[in-house]
Amino acid sequence: MGIGIMMTTFVAMEGVAWAMHKYVLHGFLWFLHKSHHTRHNHIFEWNDLFFAYYGALAMLFFYFSSNAIDYKFWIGAGITLYGVAYFVIHDVFIHRRIKFFGKTSNVYLRALNMAHKVHHKSGHKYGSEAFGMLWVNRKYFKAAFHTLKKQQANRGAIHY
Repeated sequence: MGIGIMMTTFVAMEGVAWAMHKYVLHGFLWFLHKSHHTRHNHIFEWNDLFFAYYGALAMLFFYFSSNAIDYKFWIGAGITLYGVAYFVIHDVFIHRRIKFFGKTSNVYLRALNMAHKVHHKSGHKYGSEAFGMLWVNRKYFKAAFHTLKKQQANRGAIHY
């Protein structure tokens, strides 16, 4: 039961993150999120405060959980799991804030990366698309598949 609550929370967090990103970060809290859409050479940005917000939220669920591990504990665990996935996928893989991953031939990861680059194409409060982190529109899957297929074909071709 607990694992089910945790996984449901994890999946729900994608919807929460999408709505927060579209309506809050690109809305009245743009002044903080703007740092994420601006090129810079420092490690931290104002946008990182949102990571602390979700961490604090998860800690509150853990704190108010009863002595026996109850549903609040598992909700906190789901939020934490989503935070870990966000850090690894968004900060490490996509933005390379820690140089760990190289190029990938995985269609899903390529589609995620493409969608995020399209999101950042507009460095403004308005005009962005692809606000989620894990859910990717089919058009990015198609583009990633065709790009990888083309790259594989070029590797096999003889260049003079």
